[in-house]
Amino acid sequence: MKYGARNKIKGKVKKIEEGNIMCEVLVELPGGGEMTSVMTMSSLKELDLKVGEEVKVVAKAVNVLLVKE
Repeated sequence: MKYGARNKIKGKVKKIEEGNIMCEVLVELPGGGEMTSVMTMSSLKELDLKVGEEVKVVAKAVNVLLVKE
């Protein structure tokens, strides 16, 4: 599969919280960081994701904001 995003990080599914329509998938990254993906339940079932599986996190952002307080 080809895609235009350049930010790719391998990780492991740590937790999946399912709702009625959407779900939240927490991915543990190398070095101990974490990223969360929100997707439809249909997408979760299509991907057949399970806790403990390795995945690739692909991030593409239009805006990146820096905040200094």
